[in-house]
Amino acid sequence: METSEREELASLLTVLPPVDFCCVYGSTLHPNNQDKSKMVDYILGVSDPMQWHSQNLKMNSDHYASWMVHLGGARLITQVADKVGVGVHFNPFVSWNDRKLKYGVVRMNDLVQDILDWNRFYLSGRLQKPVHLLVDNLDIQEDVNSVNKRAAVSAALLLLPSKFTEEDLYAKICSLSYMGDLRMLFAEDTNKVNKIVKGQFDLFQSMYKPLLEECETKNLLRFSSAETNLVQDSSLSSSRSLVSSLPASVRSQMRKLLGEKKILSETGRVSREVCIGSREEAAKCMEKVMKRRVMVSSARQAVSGFLAAGAINATVYLSQKMRKAWNSRS
Repeated sequence: METSEREELASLLTVLPPVDFCCVYGSTLHPNNQDKSKMVDYILGVSDPMQWHSQNLKMNSDHYASWMVHLGGARLITQVADKVGVGVHFNPFVSWNDRKLKYGVVRMNDLVQDILDWNRFYLSGRLQKPVHLLVDNLDIQEDVNSVNKRAAVSAALLLLPSKFTEEDLYAKICSLSYMGDLRMLFAEDTNKVNKIVKGQFDLFQSMYKPLLEECETKNLLRFSSAETNLVQDSSLSSSRSLVSSLPASVRSQMRKLLGEKKILSETGRVSREVCIGSREEAAKCMEKVMKRRVMVSSARQAVSGFLAAGAINATVYLSQKMRKAWNSRS
């Protein structure tokens, strides 16, 4: 990203209270994107959302639905995000420098927990795709998100056949956060995953190539000169290794569905592993767990977004999404 574009994107932060984390995502990152009318999407991580919203209300009350400002301000905004949604409050249709912006505010602890454990699989799914960092005071991308990306590779490999392309892999990683998403039924472009991967292939490659090389050293996959340039070991032992790399909350749900066995290590520590009868069984079980998680999170966030944005903004935003979805189906 060129310096001038980065400075333009970062200029929003000059009129907001300080943040610990900020990234831009979506079509803004497409190398050939020249459409300045498209909404620019931000994720803002802050230590105390209620305090942050309170400061922002004093500075920029026009960013919020007016009824929320009058009825409860920062406290209501935070409660709707936490109790109704998945911990993120989105402000859409914010005007700044002749552009339309949407930013989501999340508590840093919630962001880290979701990235590491996929407990809501909302922002963790977003950060498995390319983003452009503007602020990262706690080294989220290098330290915490590396765990998230490794888990995403493991999940994608579990769902892929023995032979596939690099593009297939990135598409599968990208699709994880859309499995079970209610918006995909009526309010999202059916070609969204393919468009994201094709438009940002080089960015996906820079994110995941080191992790693929890491998998190669563990004999989980190898690069081939054939058209399907990746070949993975589909044995039961490799499948167990992939499952063991998934976040603890996902493995916990899989143990409930498939059963568990206790393993005694050389140090005397007892660990619990998912009982896996076959690779197909493990893949179907993980997919079921993830679909359920994404469905719940997307439904909760949809209701939260409607309350947070107000009926008019929410209707406009949804109609735009549905128009794109309709065009993709025609």
